[in-house]
Amino acid sequence: MQKITPCLWFNDNAEEAIRFYTSVFKDSSIGPFIRHDAASAEVSGRPEGTFLSGTFRLEGQEFMVLNGGPQFPFTEAISLVVNCADQKEVDYYWNKLTEGGTEVQCGWLKDKFGVSWQVVPTILDEFLRDPAAAKAARVMEAMLKMIKIDIAELKRAFEG
Repeated sequence: MQKITPCLWFNDNAEEAIRFYTSVFKDSSIGPFIRHDAASAEVSGRPEGTFLSGTFRLEGQEFMVLNGGPQFPFTEAISLVVNCADQKEVDYYWNKLTEGGTEVQCGWLKDKFGVSWQVVPTILDEFLRDPAAAKAARVMEAMLKMIKIDIAELKRAFEG
């Protein structure tokens, strides 16, 4: 068991979210679920036998989910970063995670559940940390104009 596990609070569709996320990420698994028993159903007002909480893994990272109600919607204050090796991987995750969601800017998106993600190529970090400040600045300027990250365009900016 990992020391720190993020818990994602959903209104009432956490089980659907688990199934969606584990369909998107190839290295994934679904852990045990907890369903409402008579006592928790009475307290929550949700029917006995409905999904309460569960766990899943994506690329080795464990997550917990909870159907906690509408009190706490997701915000962009927390996002999940998907580091991608190449444009094919960027395109794959971008297309899957934006299905029913919203494209934002600079590789950010909100999925159909309202969870914020950043789909970024690993080379972006390399470009932005380059000791040549002018190269890094050109890359930053190019990235700020993008919705989905385009590696070829970043390379052009980097090379000047």
